[in-house]
Amino acid sequence: MKISIERGTLLKAVAQAQSVVERRNTIPILANVLIEAEGSDVMFRATDLDIEVVDKAPAQVERAGATTVAATTLHEIVRKLPDGALVTLTADAASGRLTVEAGRSNFSLATLPREDFPVMATSEYQSNFTGNAAMLRRLFDKSKFAISTEETRYYLNGVYMHVAEGESGRKALRCVATDGHRLARIDADLPMGAEDMPGVIVPRKTVGELRKLLDDDEMDIAVSVSETKVRFATPSITLTSKVIDGTFPDYTRVIPVGNTRRLEVDASEFAKAVDRVATVSSERSRAVKLQLDEDRLILSVNAPDSGAAEEELAVAYSDERLEIGFNAKYLLEIANQVDRENAVFMFNSSGDPTLMREGSDESAVYVVMPMRV
Repeated sequence: MKISIERGTLLKAVAQAQSVVERRNTIPILANVLIEAEGSDVMFRATDLDIEVVDKAPAQVERAGATTVAATTLHEIVRKLPDGALVTLTADAASGRLTVEAGRSNFSLATLPREDFPVMATSEYQSNFTGNAAMLRRLFDKSKFAISTEETRYYLNGVYMHVAEGESGRKALRCVATDGHRLARIDADLPMGAEDMPGVIVPRKTVGELRKLLDDDEMDIAVSVSETKVRFATPSITLTSKVIDGTFPDYTRVIPVGNTRRLEVDASEFAKAVDRVATVSSERSRAVKLQLDEDRLILSVNAPDSGAAEEELAVAYSDERLEIGFNAKYLLEIANQVDRENAVFMFNSSGDPTLMREGSDESAVYVVMPMRV
């Protein structure tokens, strides 16, 4: 195999591949990227046996062929090459080496046979549809903060993507994540072809890798879903992942419907104020107290070992007085999801879950559990 490829193109493809590769693994071939050159394209394939990413890039293919080489080493080399350089990759099966040349730089890397590289089995997908990148980015970006990191509740270690009935009564494509302390539920218009999609839990690592495909607002992403796998594809990159084998809990039971005390606040000012008062709180609890009165909100933190802080905000609130405590980190993460100017909080009592919406937007709902302060 011998190919020439522009450094920027190569770096983008190799960066995508090496991010999937697990740093520590007992199977040497899994640390490698499979490079396959044919026609006028070169494919870079990497896998950790749960996720597979394939990146197709244009190249001058002098001699077709394939080899595998350490993904992180190749990435580091290409990253350090000068901008605009033309990189030549030459694989010699007899010596088991891949030569990387650019200008006066020359590297010789050990390879492993392509036959040993595991390729994820193709599966029949029950549902195939096309989603706009901006729509998918919103669904996953706004829900991923609530993914649980607790390995014992493995079925919460991802985003639950499924078809549900939206607030308007129409069917919606919905993403939900929760860790038991907070919950995010985001809806988007249901794309054509997604009606019969099985509900799947997309793992945390896959959500992170998917984010790299969704930067171009104009791009359409081909989504394929089966009971065991999910695939997201752009014209040049295909990301295939196993889904979490488990049942996502009935999240509708924890979304409060009877909360009547309504607080409306400037989302950006609220987030900054929470961040400021939380500076003095002890890291372990990070509790912040909200005191609500007529059009007034006082945020306070009292940490006996480090100090106290208080800040007052002008808000829209006309209900009876309320004191309620939250984990500052959870409040901040939820406030930071708000794209609109105002955040609307709906309270019941100091011991009940609180609901938050982004202004009048009903397609995004957040729930956060209070804590004692």
